[in-house]
Amino acid sequence: MAGRKRSTRSRSDHRRSRPARLARQARRSLADVTHAEAENVTALERSGDRRWKVTVELLELARIPATDDLIGSYEAEIDEEGTLLGYRRLRRYPRNRSGPEEPTDAKSLQADDGEPEPDGPE
Repeated sequence: MAGRKRSTRSRSDHRRSRPARLARQARRSLADVTHAEAENVTALERSGDRRWKVTVELLELARIPATDDLIGSYEAEIDEEGTLLGYRRLRRYPRNRSGPEEPTDAKSLQADDGEPEPDGPE
């Protein structure tokens, strides 16, 4: 058939690109819903029949210097079409303290001198 182009991408290429497409869609959806800048996709896994869990880091509060920015790590659940089904914040942390051992709430963050911040007057 003259004039018809054949696709150069195989079906397996399309299946391999689906996770990347879903990760990009989750990143965009979380940024739209939270009004925060999406920075990185840090995890992507199938979570059941036709569902995926995607972990995305969002810039929640920009500060100067940038090492003091507050980052939120969010888990989004999306379907095979990329539709956002739900999301939750897993943790929030200063950019300069991004290790997995960091506390999940701001109250338990330590002061720069390594001592816990006081809760208030004693």
